[in-house]
Amino acid sequence: MRQSRTPVFLSERRLPIGILLGVLLAGAATSAAAQHGIMAGDIDRDANACTDFFQYANGSWRKDHPIPDYMDRWSRRWESGEINKEHVRDILTEVSAKSDWPAGSADQLSGDFYAACMNEPAVDALGMKPVEPMLAAVRAIKTRADVEKQIGAFHDVGINVPFGIAGFEDLHDPTQTIAHVFAGGLGMPDRDYYLKPEKRFVEAREKYLAHVARMFELAGADADSAKKSADTVFAFEKRLAEASLDNVALRDPSQQDHRTSFADLGKMTPSFDWGTYADAAKIPRADLNVTEPAFLAQFERELAKTPVSDWKTYLEWHLLNAAADTLSKPFVEENFAFNGRYLTGATEMKPRWKRCAEATDNQLGEALGKKYVEKYFPPAAKARMQDMVHNILLAMKDTIVGLDWMSAETKAKAQEKLATFNPKIGYPDKWKTYAGVKVGRDSYWDNFVAASRWNVADNRSQIGKPVDRSRWGMTPPTSNAYYNPLQNEIVFPAGILQPPAFDMSATDAINYGAIGVVIGHEVSHGFDDQGAQFDAKGRLSNWWTPADLKQFGDRGQCVVDQFESYFIEPGIHHNGKLVLGESIGDLAGAKLAWLAYQKSREGKKPEPTIDGFTPAQQFFIAWGQWRGDEIRPATQRTMIQGDPHPIAKYRVNGPLSNLPAFQQAFECKPDAPMVRTGKERCEVW
Repeated sequence: MRQSRTPVFLSERRLPIGILLGVLLAGAATSAAAQHGIMAGDIDRDANACTDFFQYANGSWRKDHPIPDYMDRWSRRWESGEINKEHVRDILTEVSAKSDWPAGSADQLSGDFYAACMNEPAVDALGMKPVEPMLAAVRAIKTRADVEKQIGAFHDVGINVPFGIAGFEDLHDPTQTIAHVFAGGLGMPDRDYYLKPEKRFVEAREKYLAHVARMFELAGADADSAKKSADTVFAFEKRLAEASLDNVALRDPSQQDHRTSFADLGKMTPSFDWGTYADAAKIPRADLNVTEPAFLAQFERELAKTPVSDWKTYLEWHLLNAAADTLSKPFVEENFAFNGRYLTGATEMKPRWKRCAEATDNQLGEALGKKYVEKYFPPAAKARMQDMVHNILLAMKDTIVGLDWMSAETKAKAQEKLATFNPKIGYPDKWKTYAGVKVGRDSYWDNFVAASRWNVADNRSQIGKPVDRSRWGMTPPTSNAYYNPLQNEIVFPAGILQPPAFDMSATDAINYGAIGVVIGHEVSHGFDDQGAQFDAKGRLSNWWTPADLKQFGDRGQCVVDQFESYFIEPGIHHNGKLVLGESIGDLAGAKLAWLAYQKSREGKKPEPTIDGFTPAQQFFIAWGQWRGDEIRPATQRTMIQGDPHPIAKYRVNGPLSNLPAFQQAFECKPDAPMVRTGKERCEVW
């Protein structure tokens, strides 16, 4: 379900429905025990590292470990993420076993939320009953004023249709939080699913219409009425899609920079009472940013011209869409049939405990995060990560100094930005309290709404205030990382700092090759085609000379051209502009981590060759084994369409084929497929 289209430069941070640590130089102690190298048994000995490193590094593991029916991709990296959910489950099982925790405590909130979700017989017995009050409110709509009121009621609980509002940093003064108005309101992944003529999109539209109709039937409509309602929903969403930016445009912050006064917002959409909305939402009547003015113009046309009956149908659909996974089995299964089985290719739903663990983390992640960190992220791990981050930032500093294409003026600005990087590792210093959230064991949907309402209000409470830099956009158990250009921060939750990405018993070569490349990737996001538009203070501001900016663009075009040549099947290839930022991140990340690994060994005894693999080979194999996902064809098609990340094969082979250090480590000949030379070799940083 996609309720709002957050710009990619903000999208890795959680929105309100789910939403100054400096680099320390503490030396991280390593285990006294023997350190292990790469997973030698994962390697496909029949493959050639210089021909297809993705197959070589982990082909045997993928052959012996097919994608589980409930997953859309699989690798040691994804297996680690699922094991992490087992850790979360163990914590939640423990706290949910006790029902007399102090009301409002972290244990009571997370335990009762999880327990209510896990009580599937009770959820099934309730059927649609939990959502009926909100559904009745939608069905009672009679006027346009009622439509506006219902939009506000939806936004209060994180159902961001047909648009959304959230508090984020001001693009030009990131010390302040302002409201950003986002486009939303689509039930399919993005605008192209509604508009493009290719066969796969035509098929998706047919499947979607059938899915929407089936959901209306589950809500009580007869077949004919359900079909008419689905047609109404699709026509409505198609008009919104036509007014929406595409995925490439969404990557450009300058296209979403439209600071607007509150008075002018009212002029953009005179049919909407923004004053009443803002007062009810407790949002100040102040300047804000409208990311897509053309979308708001279409919203105005819908308010002025679309019959109230169509609005009711559209809003009812999005309520059902938002609630489906919290309701009885027929709704859950139908939601999976389209969003899971069709769009990803998964053939089974995840076990209920996993879905409940994910939901608890999404909604109350900092309530369970303290226990997670206590069990799975010791102080020694944080210290070692801090040391790695320090070395990778030094590697970036040296890289900037050594650039032969950048002027001294721009280098000084780049170094200024690098010096203000703020790493956050493991967990926040200040935890959310979730004060006032009421969670019980009677209704999963009611708990979901209560937590969503709190998270939305928490986000809104920041609007009009100085930015609180202690806040995190991901929960501690999250197996992911992000870069926030507006705060110039790189963030690594404890959930990603687990084996095989980060392992206290692994050699430095392994850790730098796995989590080290991830660190370098996030650092380089500050200098990719998006991050390079933000200065040392996080402002959307050009700090480049014209000549240097042209050089930077030309080097980025090399990456665009490289990825345009990568096909997932005949006729379907990567959109180089869509994946440019992530691909620059992988390319620079691998280079920076390699340089930092070498720096980390200065003055130390060389690490040993293990299982016949040199430390250099271990470094690169670690990246191939960490990033080496097997991905279902349906998921690949969805990713190609809208994901700014390339598929795993090309996240492994793409950047490494540009690195001379890789060629040297595996003694690849100059004409090998994994070696790009001359003008074909890409190097941005």
